Amino acid sequence: MKISKQELQINEEIRDKEVLLIGADGTKLGVMSAKEAQKLAFEQDLDLVKIAPNATPPVCRILDYGKYCFEQAKREKEAKKNQKVVSIKEIRMFSNIDTHDFDTKVNQAIGFLKGGDKLKVSVRFRKRAIAHPELGDELLVRFKEAVSEFGAVDKPAKMEGRSIVMFVNPKANK
Repeated sequence: MKISKQELQINEEIRDKEVLLIGADGTKLGVMSAKEAQKLAFEQDLDLVKIAPNATPPVCRILDYGKYCFEQAKREKEAKKNQKVVSIKEIRMFSNIDTHDFDTKVNQAIGFLKGGDKLKVSVRFRKRAIAHPELGDELLVRFKEAVSEFGAVDKPAKMEGRSIVMFVNPKANK
């Protein structure tokens, strides 16, 4: 159960008549008034924290609030560290690209795919080249074959305005 620090009510902020109290060791101490629960918490030099405000009666727990916040922040930081941010890299080409330039773009794309990034490959058409979209299709087919070892087509080639766009996902590392 994930509760943000702003939602938690502690000690004197708890104004309910009766609460279900859970001890510091996790044992259920039963339903009692909020004042009695607060007394028990202060006797143990700990805080009374409302962890389930929507329950009937609300559930409160005796714990060290500072330690709880620290551990919560630590868990969030750890979860953030383990996340993999997938970014979309874009490779732009023109319909009349030369072979060496094409090879350079393919090598760049392979580097991105090895790094685990998604690719957006677009072929742009200048001026009257838009009259021959089959050139762009052929170019994307060549590109797809060149990177097939490192990536698979996610979304096939599609005409968008003056360009043809294709998305490539990296293949899982073995």
